[in-house]
Amino acid sequence: MRLNELADRDGASKKGRRLGRGIGSGRGKTSGRGHKGQKSRAGVALKGFEGGQMPLYRRLPKRGFTNAPFRKTFETVNIGRLQEAIERGRIDADAPVTEAALAAAGLTRGRHGVRLLAKGRIESAVAVEVTGASKAAVAAVEAAGGSVTVSGAVEAEKAAEETAEDA
Repeated sequence: MRLNELADRDGASKKGRRLGRGIGSGRGKTSGRGHKGQKSRAGVALKGFEGGQMPLYRRLPKRGFTNAPFRKTFETVNIGRLQEAIERGRIDADAPVTEAALAAAGLTRGRHGVRLLAKGRIESAVAVEVTGASKAAVAAVEAAGGSVTVSGAVEAEKAAEETAEDA
């Protein structure tokens, strides 16, 4: 097979309407937009406009806030992928597996932190140091004879919850 022999499967792509191609086409001249007016012009967006009535998005009260600029996005590493990296020799199972070691092995990119999840199986006894981990992942690593050290944001959240309960 060559590049010039590649083609979509039948019915995979639908041909677009050819507008403004003569009156015999049924969509010629004004291309189905009628005569004059705002909606016949290019670059018009009337979404949310209700004919002068106060639009719904302005009638409803403002509520809540967004934390998007300060949101922490943790990268996820499944224990199955960790086991694969150990088997391929990318990670040394005898040394502690830190977030820097995971980044060096190509499992993460090193953003705000790493969260260990329990998809897959792990047979190696490893000492893992990550920002967060699910209970199932911790149980799986400990069942294989390893240990998980959780640091950073997760501990801070737990401390905040405990102070909230005490108050």
